[in-house]
Amino acid sequence: MSSNRGLLFIVSAPSGAGKTTLVDRLVEQVRGLRISRSYTSRTPREGETDGVDYNFVSRARFEAMIARNDFLEWADVFGNLYGTCASDTEQLLAAGDDVVLVIDVQGARQVRQRAGVLTTVFVMPPSFDILEHRLRSRSKDSEDAIRRRLQVAGHEVAAFSEYDFIVVNDELTAAVDRLRSIVLAERARLTHMRGDVEAIVRTF
Repeated sequence: MSSNRGLLFIVSAPSGAGKTTLVDRLVEQVRGLRISRSYTSRTPREGETDGVDYNFVSRARFEAMIARNDFLEWADVFGNLYGTCASDTEQLLAAGDDVVLVIDVQGARQVRQRAGVLTTVFVMPPSFDILEHRLRSRSKDSEDAIRRRLQVAGHEVAAFSEYDFIVVNDELTAAVDRLRSIVLAERARLTHMRGDVEAIVRTF
């Protein structure tokens, strides 16, 4: 039982902390939770699919969407543009789905200014050394690119206090369980359940 409008969640983390994998596992386990797929101007990487991993668009189209104020948030990340379409997100929320945005710290700041009630989660790597290992083991980026990502990660983890919840991604299954617990707890808040509960009370 819940109110008709869905809840909005933000999950942020530095590059390499595993936020996308965590959220993909989360939505497999939690009914009624959807990912709002970001738009990006970058080209797909090997194994990525348009409309599944991202909505891949040209830089010109992305910039036109910026000009029309189509984005709930957008950012230039290492030379590529990423953004969350406001109408896509609103359509899901209005349909009653809970929506999770997988976005970076600067994107989360923009959403806080534009959106109403939302719940924010920061995914923290267990340590700098583990984050560096994850980046180097998964990435085909140059040494300079990896160092830039690590430098940005330092600024992002310093913003942890801006978030409602912290999940340390030390072990995948345990971290997904923590995320799932947050979503279920938010669904049970009185502010979300009041209408349904008042309907129950009227039956007594």
